[in-house]
Amino acid sequence: MTQACHRKCVPPLYKESELSKGECVCLDRCVAKYLEVHERMGKKLTELSLQDEELLKRMQQGSGSA
Repeated sequence: MTQACHRKCVPPLYKESELSKGECVCLDRCVAKYLEVHERMGKKLTELSLQDEELLKRMQQGSGSA
């Protein structure tokens, strides 16, 4: 994330020692997008994991009653 946002928002040749307002806004948005995607992926992976657990339980119950 750090490298990707830096490449996207900060020019390779620094003109000033401080970030410009535009660079700061770009970095803020870039990081926010990464965090949002990270959160969404975590929720989806948790959901898939729970579905897998439920399927495994059903399969074990089905084979145990035979």
